Amino acid sequence: MDMTAARWRKSTYSGTNGGSCVEVADNLTGVVLVRDTKDRNGGTLAFTPTSWASFVGLTKEIGPTA
Repeated sequence: MDMTAARWRKSTYSGTNGGSCVEVADNLTGVVLVRDTKDRNGGTLAFTPTSWASFVGLTKEIGPTA
């Protein structure tokens, strides 16, 4: 998968102290990419936009657990 056009942004729920940071790229057609900010070369998860929207919606319902 060509990810060169991905525009990564840090999650608004990521901490400012350097821990638990997640980046999301949702500007590509048909895919939402997720990676660890601290290990950008460690792998990338790919979701369909529908699956990502469902995940985000569910996490908003549950709320933070930390």
